Formats: sequence, C-alpha cells, structure tokens
Amino acid sequence: MNTKFDELLEFPCQFPFKVLGIAHPELADQVVAVLQQHAPADYSPTLRPSAKGNYVSVSVTVTATSKEHLETMYVALGKLELVRMVL
Repeated sequence: MNTKFDELLEFPCQFPFKVLGIAHPELADQVVAVLQQHAPADYSPTLRPSAKGNYVSVSVTVTATSKEHLETMYVALGKLELVRMVL
C-alpha cells in the first residue's frame, strides 16, 4: 500500500476503523479477532445496520503504532470473507 498515514498522523494514535460487511452474526467477532491479532486490547465495536438490513458497519477504534501497522490491519480486515469495504 502506498498511503500517506505517516505524513498525516503522529504515532502512536487512536485510529477509527469502519468495516462494512454482510449482515451476519459473526462479522463483528471476526473483525475484533483480526484486530486482536495485530493490536491486542479490549474492543467494544459499534454496529450500525444498513437501511434494508443486508449490510452492517462495524466501527472500532484501535491504537496504531506506525504506518505499516495500519496498513497491515487494513489488509487483514479486507481478507475477511464477510467484509466488503474497510474505511
């Protein structure tokens, strides 16, 4: 990834991830599990369903230590089968 996180952020920092995925009971647990692997902490995700209920957004704030750390988490979250987009 060729991001400019290192130019825009001062590390370590609190970084909000918003993960959009298929409305499935396991989506939030999968997102938290991936984040636990890369940035262990106690997470309380916020869920917001889409208007039709087909999708849900999972918002989680993570402590990121570097540009590479953020990029690694973006890639890992994007590999989840239920995930459609990571913001």
